[in-house]
Amino acid sequence: MRVFKSLVLLFLLPVVRGSMVQLKNGGYEDIVIAINPGLPENDNIIRNIKDMVKEASSYLFNATKQRFFFKTVKIIIPLHWLPKPEYLSIKTESYDKADVIVANPFLKYGDDPYTLQYGRCGEKGRYIHFTPDFLLNDNLYNIYGPRAKVFVHEWAHLRWGVFDEYNNDAPFYVSINSGKASVEATRCSASVTGKYIVQSTTKECKYDEQTKLYEAGCKFVPNKIQNAPASIMYMQSLPSVVEFCDQSTHNEKATNMQNKMCNYHSTWEIIMNSPDFSNTSPINSTSPPYETSFSLLQTKDRVVCLVLDVSGSMAQNNRINRLYQSAEIFLLQIVEMGSWVGMTTFQSTAQIKINLQQIVSENVRQNLIKHLPTSADGGTNICEGVRKGFEMIKQKYTNLYGSEIVLLTDGEDTCMSNCLTEVEKSGSIIHTIALGPNAAPELEQFSDVTGGLKFYATDTVDSNGLIDAFSGISSGSGNISEQSIQLESTARSVAVKQWMNGTVTVDSTVGNDTFFVVTWDGITSPLDILLRDPKGKEYRTSDFTVSVLNLRTARLNIAGTAEVGDWYYWIQNNHTDSQVISMIVTSRAASLAVPPVTVKAHMNKDTNNFPNPMVIYAEVSQGFLPVLGATVMATVEPQTGSAMDLKLLDDGSGADITKNDGIYSKYFTSFKGNGRYNLKVRVQGKDKTVRLGRRQSRALYIPGYIENGEIKMNAPRPEVSDDEIQAKLGSFNRVASGGSFVVEKVPSRGTTDVFPPCKIIDLEAQYEENKIHLSWTAPGNDFDVGQAERYIIKMSESLLDLRNIFENATSVNTSSLVPNPAGTKESFQFKPENFTIENGTIIYFAICAIDNASLTSEVSNIAQAALFLPPKESSSSSVPGDKGINVLTIVLIVAGCVAAVLIAVSTAVCILHKKNRR
Repeated sequence: MRVFKSLVLLFLLPVVRGSMVQLKNGGYEDIVIAINPGLPENDNIIRNIKDMVKEASSYLFNATKQRFFFKTVKIIIPLHWLPKPEYLSIKTESYDKADVIVANPFLKYGDDPYTLQYGRCGEKGRYIHFTPDFLLNDNLYNIYGPRAKVFVHEWAHLRWGVFDEYNNDAPFYVSINSGKASVEATRCSASVTGKYIVQSTTKECKYDEQTKLYEAGCKFVPNKIQNAPASIMYMQSLPSVVEFCDQSTHNEKATNMQNKMCNYHSTWEIIMNSPDFSNTSPINSTSPPYETSFSLLQTKDRVVCLVLDVSGSMAQNNRINRLYQSAEIFLLQIVEMGSWVGMTTFQSTAQIKINLQQIVSENVRQNLIKHLPTSADGGTNICEGVRKGFEMIKQKYTNLYGSEIVLLTDGEDTCMSNCLTEVEKSGSIIHTIALGPNAAPELEQFSDVTGGLKFYATDTVDSNGLIDAFSGISSGSGNISEQSIQLESTARSVAVKQWMNGTVTVDSTVGNDTFFVVTWDGITSPLDILLRDPKGKEYRTSDFTVSVLNLRTARLNIAGTAEVGDWYYWIQNNHTDSQVISMIVTSRAASLAVPPVTVKAHMNKDTNNFPNPMVIYAEVSQGFLPVLGATVMATVEPQTGSAMDLKLLDDGSGADITKNDGIYSKYFTSFKGNGRYNLKVRVQGKDKTVRLGRRQSRALYIPGYIENGEIKMNAPRPEVSDDEIQAKLGSFNRVASGGSFVVEKVPSRGTTDVFPPCKIIDLEAQYEENKIHLSWTAPGNDFDVGQAERYIIKMSESLLDLRNIFENATSVNTSSLVPNPAGTKESFQFKPENFTIENGTIIYFAICAIDNASLTSEVSNIAQAALFLPPKESSSSSVPGDKGINVLTIVLIVAGCVAAVLIAVSTAVCILHKKNRR
């Protein structure tokens, strides 16, 4: 119970998520469903979305015992669809913050509905993905069941952080029922009936001699007509299934993610311990009190206003010059073609520098950068700057709906709260950039209430923090082919006459509109630059452009599509003093048909109180498919002190809950003080080591059904070969800003060891002859960093006893077991004592790690080792019998019988022959 209480605390952790869903009196309001801008216009998509959600509302209402339903939904219509009178304007809603995305899959990966979910048990997911074919093709009913049921299955992933109750990687497990061992399908509840069928032949499955489970290709095919009412997280397609598994129906023995991640608690227990459940009461009705209402919102051209601080403090630490360099990159390279962009500045008062201009050519971009500020003076009035930005936008548009403000400031302003309500009601999205240690602490509130992005840049020049912030403000339209992608952003101090060199890989998914930008902070004369493309063509300083308005930046725009491969650069500091030199490379998609590799980085929450740990996430994907095998490094830069580098992993241990899902993770505990922190992630993929994977948390693809005794199989799920997905990816470089987060309550006198080793979540066990072999990934001294001091391993024949009273379970002698550094694969073999191992024996194991400060980790997942000897298969050469009669015995019996008959017949013939002779 202690562990379950600590698990429930995770519900209280705010997750970085753009969702604006509200729960009022049991009704979910402001759910956003966005249609991808790449889809052709089709009114049937809208109609089927409405039908699905309306039906799902009643289904959810009954499944949650009259507690929740879907009240209001917003559907975002792509810009290129023809306008209609019923289409309203978007406000702060956008495609990249939608709760549900409707988009084509990438490659031939079929139409599995799934939820992007990589938090721990009880943490909200990112979004649900439906394909248009899933919404339009009624033939998929046999595979996934009614769309409404699928939507509720995915909503449970998204909203309550529960997991699937099937497992394609471990579809079977050994179970003991009434003292008899058997192989069961991984499912919940265990009362779902069916047969074990080889999909390709429709024959009954046989046992595998190696695994002792069913053979490869074996599928559990359910009976269409069932009595089991649970569970929605297993097989929502069955007509009888109308509930989530609860304590009475939960199958804690099943080897699924729900058991592993939620400490063997049922989905209904997790839902009951959610904030949603505690904040509502059952509704005395047999149906939802309201029918779901829908509003249709159409996107429009991007409208961006830069609101830039030019107060006196911006003259310090070279901030105004860095502002110019960073904003210039945004205007020339980042903001998309077709966008409307304007600019205001503020100090004690504010002024419009240039009204909204639509970017239709390079000339417009060049005209915009002429209005960037170059001097700073006066006080700080942030509200005046924001209001002036609103005023400029309203000169062209009747309202502020869907517009964006990029607000940069380095100063404090005690009057910010005066316009917070005005900002919240405006319908505009405000992205904030806090520059330096004294930027207003209230600044992030503007982003919080409008759904904007949050960035922080220190005065440390060699971090490129300000450039990365501006580079991270791309359109939220979902049109990734138009968005700028950062391939490189690196900077360092270079001594006199020394060189800064490096390699940037341009991969096949990008290459259009490619810029190489070199910046420096010393003298205004250009550096010595040499850039060589993969075919050996060289570009020198004379090929780069240095603006007369910005003498510390050299820019090269590669004509056409940049060559695929490694680009090498050498930059020499020809100044008389050392200076910071940086290289920034941006590009766009090479083709509308092939999505580029992208990186999205963030923390698991944007505010934190010490000593709670945080988690860094980096999602690496191409289209909607995860990219596996990349090297991912995160840099966290505190407000004071030096930056920290951490390697993020996708190995299913520590902070990473699922192996090979393209979500690279790591705990962060190195807090250097109170205040803002900045996150930056660098990703490198090498050809032949990176490949694409498949999303987790999916609606189950049903192999078939048994109806009236007849087996009716569905077509196998479409698959893509490893060779195909590996060959198309190749090598790549990416850099992404993960925005900023704030930490409070860090002790001013430094910290002691308050972080235990992380929970082990990948413990596995198996019999090997007469011994038990355990394997897991080593935790650290502080969560997944460092090295633990020792392990405690317990075993029991009762899974729940091991979970509930770990301390009282039988101990395993671990005196010879010394922990390895975090991330190392551990292996331990021993012969269990005081246990009689015979056919049908199942022993459960769990492990804890203890660090050098005697801090103990949570109890691990529970692994089972089962000794199961499958019954011998019947065949034409054997006859089943209780005594196990062998073939030789049968042959001898038959031969004896035949001989006896022959003797009897011969005797009779002889007697008759003698009688006849007489």
